[in-house]
Amino acid sequence: MELKKWNQLFKRKKNKRNQETTDAQLFHTEDIQVEFSPSLEKNKEELEGLFHGTFDFEMDEIQVGNKNGFICYLSTMLDKGQLTEKILEPIYNCNHDHQVITDDKSFEKIRESYFPSLPYDYAHTLHQVVWHILNGYAVILIKGLNKAFSLEIGNIEKRSVEEPSTQTIIRGPKEGFIENMNTNISLVRRRIRNPSLKFERYQIGKDSRTDVAIAYMDNITNLDVLDEVRRRIEKIDVGAILDSGNIEEFITDETYTPFPLIFNTERSDTIASHLLDGKIAIFVDGTPFVLTLPCVFSDFFQSSEDYYQPFFMASFVRFIRYISFMIALTLPSLYVAISSFHHELLPTQLLISVQAQREGVPFPAVIEILLMELSFEVLREAGVRMPRAVGQTVSIVGALVIGQAAVEAGIVSNVLVIIVAFTAIASFVSPIYNFAISTRLLRFLLIFAASAMGLYGVLVGLIVMVIHLVSLRSFGISYLTPVAPLQIEDQQDVFVRMPIWKNKRRPSYLMTQAPVKKTSNQAPSPPNTGGGS
Repeated sequence: MELKKWNQLFKRKKNKRNQETTDAQLFHTEDIQVEFSPSLEKNKEELEGLFHGTFDFEMDEIQVGNKNGFICYLSTMLDKGQLTEKILEPIYNCNHDHQVITDDKSFEKIRESYFPSLPYDYAHTLHQVVWHILNGYAVILIKGLNKAFSLEIGNIEKRSVEEPSTQTIIRGPKEGFIENMNTNISLVRRRIRNPSLKFERYQIGKDSRTDVAIAYMDNITNLDVLDEVRRRIEKIDVGAILDSGNIEEFITDETYTPFPLIFNTERSDTIASHLLDGKIAIFVDGTPFVLTLPCVFSDFFQSSEDYYQPFFMASFVRFIRYISFMIALTLPSLYVAISSFHHELLPTQLLISVQAQREGVPFPAVIEILLMELSFEVLREAGVRMPRAVGQTVSIVGALVIGQAAVEAGIVSNVLVIIVAFTAIASFVSPIYNFAISTRLLRFLLIFAASAMGLYGVLVGLIVMVIHLVSLRSFGISYLTPVAPLQIEDQQDVFVRMPIWKNKRRPSYLMTQAPVKKTSNQAPSPPNTGGGS
């Protein structure tokens, strides 16, 4: 008997925990299917019941012409000054002109006369009324009419368009995305004035109802990849979407990997470039980070500034990024391997100098470097999370003070401080932040491998990493494309950046509908002089 009570209690808790917010629970089924009621009192009771306990829900009685009604809205979702100027004053003028409402057609004439420029919509069900209110509309309900009138007067102030905080460049556009999806779409529209640029809208999240948009070039994008993106987006079943990172985890090909399989950026020019190449972008309302896919390994070494600088300089900087990636990944593990197992690889004088500095250090090389690496990771995270006024000061001063104190205390050697500092600087060279995080994680694995097997362990770790990279796919495309498998025609924009006038084709691995960008060779040349033919 006692066991049965416990089972019932457990079952009750489980059912409560699995509750979902659905239309059937928010609204009565008949309210969704049956048309809007012309009875003001019934509608008022339903709305007051749904928004009970919501401090910013307001419902004011008004008169429109010869009919009574009320206007309802969320005060935190719109500007009250605009409400008075664009809605209440025209209604007052309508009443002053003694307008008469008899049916829907007469009300439509009043809308055309007094609200000619405002975006509007009609709600034929209670569900639509509530949805318009939640989206920042002012909804007018009039006695005797079978539909409600919703007006959009503009949301409250939002963050202005600024330079991206995570992907800064010296030469190039300074516009970055913000948290408003419509503004982000307009930034891309301004760069691609083409009717083939399509946007498809979705609402994801049972509770949050987050707006998500898929962008693509209708005459370029691979339709098979587009259908796969649609299928994965439509399969998402979750309570809330708060950032594009939530979408990324639901649609990525492989979750258990340190490498990002979907590209994200705050830059509108980068998204425009990817769309013109045949990729697909995903916009999420409420976040400035936009996703593009499919992506490959080499995408994370490219910056939009590469295409605004002379190609010699851009190729040199890109080469520096690849070198910095290898330094940030392997330098600490190489130090551990050489100092512990392979002393013969160092010149005699350098070996004597290094060993002399480590003479008073009580820890082996692996413990020594783990202490410094973990200390630097703590300082880096503290610098990011602390207030901006003191964050940089704490991270810089903390690194200097801790490094110097550790050397004077004999915990670490001077050479190790140099190695850790240079490794940290190299990790900041990556133009994409989440790719740099992958490098930081793999660095620790290589350190442990080096402490166990020396350079052989480092080599085995790198081989395992390459095997893992080869096995990854981004929407069916090999992650190491166009290097593995090797595609010669795509090598003009991988390790070096060839002149833009030579870039005639889109990446072949995307299998676009229009693989050729341009057919003519527009190489610059001096004008003919001296009257030559």
